[in-house]
Amino acid sequence: MFDLVPFGKRRDDAFGMLAKSLNDVFNDDFFAPIKSSTMSFRTDIRESEQAYLIEAELPGFKKEEIDIDYASPYLTIKAVRKEENAEENKDHQIVRRERRYGEYVRRFYVQDIAVEEIHASLKDGLLKLEVPKQQKPQGKRIEIQDGDSSASQSE
Repeated sequence: MFDLVPFGKRRDDAFGMLAKSLNDVFNDDFFAPIKSSTMSFRTDIRESEQAYLIEAELPGFKKEEIDIDYASPYLTIKAVRKEENAEENKDHQIVRRERRYGEYVRRFYVQDIAVEEIHASLKDGLLKLEVPKQQKPQGKRIEIQDGDSSASQSE
């Protein structure tokens, strides 16, 4: 009447979860943030009929520290931080020195954009880009004429 499969399954699940946890601990690359030279930042992307609107959060960056580049078909936003703080006592001995270097990069795949018309602004740590789409040429409807009407016009 009672089936023991669920109990055995729970035991297997518990053992499997334990094995997975141990595997994650030993396979986790603990030094990944240190080894990685590039970091990312948060972005919001909206699309309208005329343009893509990109908002990137880059708090603490000045516009001189941000580079925006387009090499078809990739739009790249790169922000580089080089910050150094040094505190010295009255004998000019260094008591504390902190350095922070980082490169934040995001790359977006976009095609058929008007590169010359891209507009960017930075205010309160929010980078806003307006990337206009290339306007596709409007199609022209070609009217079909009667076969004998063109002959009568030439005569």
